[in-house]
Amino acid sequence: MLPASETSVASAEGSARPSGIRSRPATAVSLADVQGPVREGLEQVKRELRRIVDDDSPLIAGVSDHLLGMKGKLFRPTLVLLSSAVVEHPEPTATTLAAVLELMHLATLVHDDAVDHSALRRGMPTLNALFSHQISVIAGDFLYLRALRELARLGDLQALRVLTEASVEMTRGELRQLAYADPLAFGERDYEALIGAKTASLFGAACEVGALCGAPEFRSQLARYGERLGMAFQVIDDVLDYTSDHQVTGKPGGLDLRERKMTLPLIAAMREMGPAGRSRVEGLFAAEAPSDGDIHDVIALVAEYGGIEYALRRGAQYAQEAEQAIAGLPATPARGALHRAIGYVLDRRS
Repeated sequence: MLPASETSVASAEGSARPSGIRSRPATAVSLADVQGPVREGLEQVKRELRRIVDDDSPLIAGVSDHLLGMKGKLFRPTLVLLSSAVVEHPEPTATTLAAVLELMHLATLVHDDAVDHSALRRGMPTLNALFSHQISVIAGDFLYLRALRELARLGDLQALRVLTEASVEMTRGELRQLAYADPLAFGERDYEALIGAKTASLFGAACEVGALCGAPEFRSQLARYGERLGMAFQVIDDVLDYTSDHQVTGKPGGLDLRERKMTLPLIAAMREMGPAGRSRVEGLFAAEAPSDGDIHDVIALVAEYGGIEYALRRGAQYAQEAEQAIAGLPATPARGALHRAIGYVLDRRS
């Protein structure tokens, strides 16, 4: 019979098995369920974010206030803190590194919004909508450089290597996406390479950096977990663009289609479409400004030809790989929360 602590973790793990591989729980996993073991640490992360970006310039202070108001759910910092605590010996620097990683993430969002000329992010105006395109680009640089300055202050070369390598991967992914000449020729392998670089690399870095702050013996397993979880996260995010109301997600519905982005639901559906369906998609991608009706028609086609179901299955497969990566970790509250994070990623609605 398992001790009480291990029994609770085993139960939590069972409730977080990926959709399509296990039966779904009666109640979806909430982010609060995941963040429970590190709630106090996350409050410290918020204070560290403020400290790192603090500046006397009124403009920089205003920009920083707006950006920190957009910081979202702190899911990536949560992964840092949970990874640092899997053997219950987290180091104090984990909270600072979690803040550094979140600033790097925010910097990429700011730059993405500038590149895409997006007006809305998480239900709030983007920097380029609220200030200017130029300020948006420079603000992203500011966040990233403040994060690097903090890494230099810590003098942690291993963390520096992990986070800068993830930043290189994210930049390469963005350039690869911008350089792709024909979006409609973008296939599933291209998509996997793209989300591996743009999303999964930072998830993997979050867990690897966390391991360096308390569980170095599990560094490779946690890095693998984070990378696979990041793949699942992005696939589900792309599904939500086809299925969720903008009032829930904080961004316009069908945004990827409006921006002519090929994501997995559309890639999978187009493999099954006949000439008429493909012609509808090609017409949308060729239009200078697709109408809401065009967007809704293509969303319906993607659902009809199984694109959403296929993407959900792939997300569940990535999630199962994440679960397998941490199967051998000690039965601690932090590991239980990492398992619950898998359920949260698969069941989230925004």
